Amino acid sequence: MSTIAGIDLGTTFSAISILNSIGKPEILPNSDGERITPSAIFFDEENPDIIRVGIEAINSRYINSKRSVRWVKRHMGDNNYSVNIDGKNWTAVELSSLILKKLKQDASAEHGQIKDVVISVPAHFDEVRRKATMDAGKLAGLNVIGIINEPVAAALYYASTQTVSGKIMVYDLGGGTFDVTIMNVEGNNINIICSQGNHELGGIDFDKRIYEKIVECYKEQYKDSLINSDEDSAKYEDEAEDIKKTLSRREIAKKMIYGSSGNLRFEMTREDYEKSISDLLDQADMLIDIALEEANLSAKDIDKVLLVGGSTRMPVVQQRLKDKFGFAPEISVNVDECVALGAAIHAGLTLMSQDSTKVSAGIAGGLSSINLKDVCNHSYGTLCAPIDRETGQRIIANRVILSKNTVLPCQATQMFYTMEENQSEIEIIITQGEDADPRFVNRIAHKKLKLPKNRPAKCPIRVTYSYDLNQRMHCSFEDVESNKTLEVDLSLDEFSQLDEKQIEENSKDLAGFCVK
Repeated sequence: MSTIAGIDLGTTFSAISILNSIGKPEILPNSDGERITPSAIFFDEENPDIIRVGIEAINSRYINSKRSVRWVKRHMGDNNYSVNIDGKNWTAVELSSLILKKLKQDASAEHGQIKDVVISVPAHFDEVRRKATMDAGKLAGLNVIGIINEPVAAALYYASTQTVSGKIMVYDLGGGTFDVTIMNVEGNNINIICSQGNHELGGIDFDKRIYEKIVECYKEQYKDSLINSDEDSAKYEDEAEDIKKTLSRREIAKKMIYGSSGNLRFEMTREDYEKSISDLLDQADMLIDIALEEANLSAKDIDKVLLVGGSTRMPVVQQRLKDKFGFAPEISVNVDECVALGAAIHAGLTLMSQDSTKVSAGIAGGLSSINLKDVCNHSYGTLCAPIDRETGQRIIANRVILSKNTVLPCQATQMFYTMEENQSEIEIIITQGEDADPRFVNRIAHKKLKLPKNRPAKCPIRVTYSYDLNQRMHCSFEDVESNKTLEVDLSLDEFSQLDEKQIEENSKDLAGFCVK
């Protein structure tokens, strides 16, 4: 039987875990002996076929930052993002696949071939970003049996190792993303209520405030710029991160800054730092309030707050949560590792439901008592043209078919009708979002359904959306009279970066590179 694994593909760090013989997850160290791997990539200057991932890639940024890449996760699903190295444009999917390949290689060397995996994603990732993450796994040679929301993965691990019950809020503040998820937990029964999040709020945004302060102070003292190259920028980005970590342990951080015009003794107090990032933490607080309102709860209804992500080590984060909920948040597990550990548990549960013969009796026994019920994290609908009751004119509107926070797996059907005689096709636009106004929703797929000729108006079109346990969606558009059906699997839509044929072709191309 293959080794069952879970992967936390993070903005700043990534980790992989496997299930042991009795169904307990274990983090696998990388080839450097570290339990988490920096999500950094460096394309070797001397041998272009060698790509370095991890701590060596971090250090190499100071040598030639133009050949280094970090924080790729921020760009997942963005077709306009690419990095040109030696004439090749690397997409976010391809770059992420290199990180996944490194994790896979190092884990396989010690524990046998890693194949079946679940990869975690931020709860607020949309369909395009989720698909991009799965594509990256496939490019890395992994069989991605599912994806799981990061707060849910963390809750799975918390529930399997700690005494957790009641209304639980998972506060997940990592290197690049923020999620807050509310759930009911009774023993090993986990029922997700709702999630909110921001995929552009995390540790690197806090680092940026310190970086800007360093640059400002140097400019004030020497009337000159501290940053004269990309390598300078890379160096002081890392210095800023180090100062942030120091301020989580001490009241003041001191650094000697070496610039071209002279040296600067830089100091920052924890109080000043916390003031500089207060507006960012206000955004997180606002999302907590939205999630509570969505769940029809108040702060006093929450029994426990679980922390996930390295940025939750900041004292100001913990103090804000204590002030809001009246008790200190829970920090009983490693906040850097719990997502990967929970993803491995979910991988085991997924394989048990898909093909129990792939799961050993020991693992099945260890997971048998765990029950997870997740929900849709967005609403999904389609654009239509109803008649406005006031004007009598047709207007373009978004009609929600699957509502946010519906328990998975789920399916919903609505009936629509053709508008004109002899209508030859229907333009289909699948949307993500709750608003009836098309301007305020995301259009995640655009297709056309050909119709039979010579028909009257108002022929029925049956639209069915379904969402599975692995956070993937499928849509069906059926012309009822002819039984002609258009199936739209969003894992194959044109808004994603790769289709299945491209994945196969790109996998062959990437096989020529050696990841170390």
